[in-house]
Amino acid sequence: MLDFNRNHFELLGLQPAFRLSREQIDRAWRDIQTEIHPDRFAHAGEAAQRLAQQWSARLNEAYVTLRSPFERARYLLRLQGIDALDPRDTAMPAEFLVQQMHWRERLEQAQAASDPVALQRLEDEARAERAHLEQALAGLLDERRDYRAAAEVLRKYRFLDKLLEEIELVHERLT
Repeated sequence: MLDFNRNHFELLGLQPAFRLSREQIDRAWRDIQTEIHPDRFAHAGEAAQRLAQQWSARLNEAYVTLRSPFERARYLLRLQGIDALDPRDTAMPAEFLVQQMHWRERLEQAQAASDPVALQRLEDEARAERAHLEQALAGLLDERRDYRAAAEVLRKYRFLDKLLEEIELVHERLT
């Protein structure tokens, strides 16, 4: 059976890396889930059923974490002893703070003007920047192993995720 002390990557039989495709993660999860799913133990004893449920929950936790690029990067950093979202470490480059304010202003203006075109342009720009940050994370985590720099990039990524969520809410209000 599986070892509860394994990290999420080990549990799924994957190398600890940021550059993992959704398909790799899905396939690894499905392969293991078919072996340990509680339904396979329906006729086993109560202890075996309980253990299967625990394994399934643990496997699902690993899957959910690794499936999300943000959570996968955050988990990789935690494995290195770094809490990227430590509230005591909020330093951001001044140019990014200025860019944040600019994006927020554009969001407010698009919302106030009920302008779906401006909102879509902002969304496209934010998605492009987030994709750029994913590439930066891959290089920092998988190749350079510069975990402090990766933590800073991850904080930027988190901001963009939140901005994109807010843009989606405004889109819903405008339609």
